[in-house]
Amino acid sequence: MRFDIPEQERVAARHPHEIFLINLIVNHILIFVSLMGMATSYPYLMLIIPVTSVIILGYLLIRAKRSLTIDPWFVKCHWQICAQRSMFFIIMLAIMAAAIVIILLISGGDPRPQHYAFGGVAILPTMLTVLVLIIMESDAMNQARHGMVPNSMLERYPKPDGVALLAEE
Repeated sequence: MRFDIPEQERVAARHPHEIFLINLIVNHILIFVSLMGMATSYPYLMLIIPVTSVIILGYLLIRAKRSLTIDPWFVKCHWQICAQRSMFFIIMLAIMAAAIVIILLISGGDPRPQHYAFGGVAILPTMLTVLVLIIMESDAMNQARHGMVPNSMLERYPKPDGVALLAEE
């Protein structure tokens, strides 16, 4: 549904989506690709990616919780959308990390080429999730730009009386 939201609130509602997109695109794609070449020589360097991501995702979750009490309705809804997706992504990262730890335990801490193949299989679902989340967050940022809130958020956080409905979609 599309609402009559002041420009200042629409800009503020885009912030969580922008931060999440920066994490996904810069951290999980650009930095990941740039560090892959050094992964065989310095495997622990790859830890930069999940550590940075967890810090950013943690900020998004903490700020979303704070948003429940300090932000206007529209901005609060978009922070909650981002928080749900952030939590889903944290779960995906945890599953990937568990799979990689299991592979390292099986290999005795000295992975062979066949273990790297299993590691790639562990990373693939997370990378697909990154691509899907990029699309979803780009759409959410566009919705914030146009004053739209998904029906699922309207059910959880009903619209206040002072917000005018422009269109039902």
